[in-house]
Amino acid sequence: MEEYCCVLFTVACFISLLSVQSENSYAKNALTADGGWLSTRSSKPADEGPCTVEVRDQSLTYSQFIERYAYSRPVIIRGLTDNTKFQFQCSKNSLLQEFGDRMVRLSTANTYSYRKVDVPFQEFVEHLLRPQSVDVLGSDTLYFFGDNNFTEWRSLFQNYVPPPYTLPGTSGAYSFGIAGPGTGVPFHWHGPGYSEVVYGRKRWFLYPPEKAPNFHPNKTTLSWVVDTYPSLNQGDRPIECTIHPGEVLYFPDRWWHATLNLDTSVFISTFLG
Repeated sequence: MEEYCCVLFTVACFISLLSVQSENSYAKNALTADGGWLSTRSSKPADEGPCTVEVRDQSLTYSQFIERYAYSRPVIIRGLTDNTKFQFQCSKNSLLQEFGDRMVRLSTANTYSYRKVDVPFQEFVEHLLRPQSVDVLGSDTLYFFGDNNFTEWRSLFQNYVPPPYTLPGTSGAYSFGIAGPGTGVPFHWHGPGYSEVVYGRKRWFLYPPEKAPNFHPNKTTLSWVVDTYPSLNQGDRPIECTIHPGEVLYFPDRWWHATLNLDTSVFISTFLG
């Protein structure tokens, strides 16, 4: 009987310990929902703006995607893939631990991205990852996106689950990035693809190929939002929306688009070519 009671006591203690650990783990996850990338709130443009992009969920079928969106208009799809593991690997501590001494290539954040600078990833995170000032030109703003060495970052990319819907005759190529609040890429266009936010929020502005936006190629998106966007007539407004973690935005071929990171954001694009 004594042994039986001891066993019950031990089991009860173990269950209690698991419960505490579970609660602590949940609390820790709640506190680190931003992956450790949270920036000073007073430094970021908080306005998400309206959402005029159609939003669908995982019930969207491939045939519906091809028929309604693939060649004609952008769409945001929620819950299409589960990238929990990838998100965990993209936390600030995880990336610094695994890639801190790796070199990354930064580009100037203007339409043509002429200048490239190579720095250790840790130096970028600790010294260059900061909020964007509205009066700084794109040619003076360094942006980490696109120039990833796939071999060096393979251990990260191999855990990313891309959107399953591709266009006939295309395959996906990844571009990974991290950027501070207020940063972004001004209007440009290229082939079709997807953009997914891992941490933070990213505001998108899009125009169809036949409607080129009015912008200065060396001004930042933040500058355009502050100086030009408010005075646009309703007919000249872009299609726009802010995407959050777990949402994927698809943009068709040759659509003009600009982005604005509302937080320190971690993101990945899948270009279809």
